[in-house]
Amino acid sequence: MSENPTPETGKPKGGLLTWALGVAALVGVAAVLYIIVQASNNTAPTAPTAPAGKPAVPQPASFASKLSTPETPTPAPDYAFYDEAGKPVKVADLKGKVVVLNVWATWCGPCKIEMPTLAKLARDYEGRGVEVVVVSIDSAEKATQARLFISQNAPLKFYHDRDMKLPFKINAPGFPTTVIYGKDGNEAARVAGDADWSAAEPRAVVEKALSLP
Repeated sequence: MSENPTPETGKPKGGLLTWALGVAALVGVAAVLYIIVQASNNTAPTAPTAPAGKPAVPQPASFASKLSTPETPTPAPDYAFYDEAGKPVKVADLKGKVVVLNVWATWCGPCKIEMPTLAKLARDYEGRGVEVVVVSIDSAEKATQARLFISQNAPLKFYHDRDMKLPFKINAPGFPTTVIYGKDGNEAARVAGDADWSAAEPRAVVEKALSLP
């Protein structure tokens, strides 16, 4: 004799339990999906990056950052370098003029780049009491090459520090270094590094030195 479900149960108890577990599983899945969607919507913005393969290009140092002036008057060193004829020359020999003393070498790229602007400075101030003196610290073997390079930048003249001691005498931190001496023979300013001597800022330094007694 088969057993019929009673009116109070209607369905077997096992089927109700399975249905309840299924509903709970669906609710859990929906909750997980909601959390994932919310997290994706609240992701912090990322900072823009440079395009791949294009590293940031460093900006060149400003002229003002290379320029310095002495706190107290400092005379030019009592040290001789040599002119094209091999005659010894000192900055003191040019006293009464503003001397733009530039120390350079053929192996110094920035030195060679700025040289045409020093030549222009020499042309523009010719006859105005300014002497642009560019002194090569190349070895004796490179002196001919240095001489040829200067001949291509008239009206500059070739000067050579054959003993390569001038950088130490003027405390040059590197190359090129340019020291501007006033008419009294004392250091008025210096530029550590290359410069465009046809630009307004370097010209202003020269003009200031010219205005001093």
